Amino acid sequence: MPKEKRSPPVGSNDNATEAAEGFADPAADERVKAPLGVALQSDGEIADWTDHYFVRTKKAVGRFGDVPVTYAVFMRRPVVSAPRLAFDWLRDVAAARGVAVDIDLSYGEGRWVGAGEPIAYVTGPLSQLVDLETLLLQKLGPACVAAYNAYTMCADLPGVAFLAMDARHCAGTEMAQLMAYAASVGSARAQRKVGATGFVANATEATAHFFPAARAKGTMPHAFIGYAGSTLRAAEMYDETFPDEPMTVLVDYFAREVTDALTVCRRFPAKAGRGELSVRLDTPGSRFVEGLDPPGSYAVLERHVPAAIRGYRSESELRYLVGPGVSAAAIWHLREALDREGFDKVKIVASSGFNPAKCKLMAEAKAPIDVIGTGSYLPDRWSETYATADIVEYDGQPRVKVGREFLLRK
Repeated sequence: MPKEKRSPPVGSNDNATEAAEGFADPAADERVKAPLGVALQSDGEIADWTDHYFVRTKKAVGRFGDVPVTYAVFMRRPVVSAPRLAFDWLRDVAAARGVAVDIDLSYGEGRWVGAGEPIAYVTGPLSQLVDLETLLLQKLGPACVAAYNAYTMCADLPGVAFLAMDARHCAGTEMAQLMAYAASVGSARAQRKVGATGFVANATEATAHFFPAARAKGTMPHAFIGYAGSTLRAAEMYDETFPDEPMTVLVDYFAREVTDALTVCRRFPAKAGRGELSVRLDTPGSRFVEGLDPPGSYAVLERHVPAAIRGYRSESELRYLVGPGVSAAAIWHLREALDREGFDKVKIVASSGFNPAKCKLMAEAKAPIDVIGTGSYLPDRWSETYATADIVEYDGQPRVKVGREFLLRK
């Protein structure tokens, strides 16, 4: 059994109450319609991209006689099961080859899976499965780790709406598809377990179908602020172009987060009063938000959440709380300024490195965030995404390499 065992996240100990088979979210059947960004299904493409020893094994088995086998597919660390795209791909390839493959899913979509526990057992002819292992594992492991991260982030901040902005961090369209899907799975789990708002939308049209909004969301990047020449002018241009839509204005371009946020609010009082105006903080970690410095940051948190800075904190924790960039203090500071001017219905959108650790600290600091835009649920340590598959039965007889007996069916 792998040595690394981690404590399950909040709400994970009631897996027994969830369906042991199938996918936990029936609505996902309708959401998952688009194919993977790169759907490798022809035998030639599979042979080119799989590990070559599998190609040689396939040829040898074809010469000496095929045999039905069962694979156990597992991860070495705790994850949230996100198997749909991987096994949909496997079914598609099997159908194209005209062979029957049985997938016995031990942990349905959205369920917490412990380290070393088989997510599924896959049974079929060895000659037709052996060359698919490499590509199957590529599509499974990263999605399960990303789903775990998305779940913990949403569960730690249940009142915050999340916008998935992962595409820019992905190595190609297939990865972007997998990561968007993973965010939707982790989000759905947090919604079930703690009533979280979760991921409500994402930033790209191709993967928007995974989320409740069903269409991509986003207003203006820094490039548009630079083009307009001022934050206010960018807001005006946007409003003229999309007059009937809510507006989120990026306010950190000129290092005048508070000044520009208030200027925009004064220019659009009706939108502000209706709650249709948001300001987004994406301040770089190289400087403090306008009006803050280290003493000022501590003072802000002392006013609102003194307990957050009273105990021992690591340097990374302090950076999230009172450091430069989009810290908890920066968000409280902007909220204070908006409320003083009577703009209490203006929402704050926060972005810039909101990973699981940062979200946890924001929860402890009770940061007044309405929306978080992030792609930082992507796996931080890629080695933790490595899924593994071992054959545990040959022609119905249990057999597995020594040291992996824990994979045998109970």
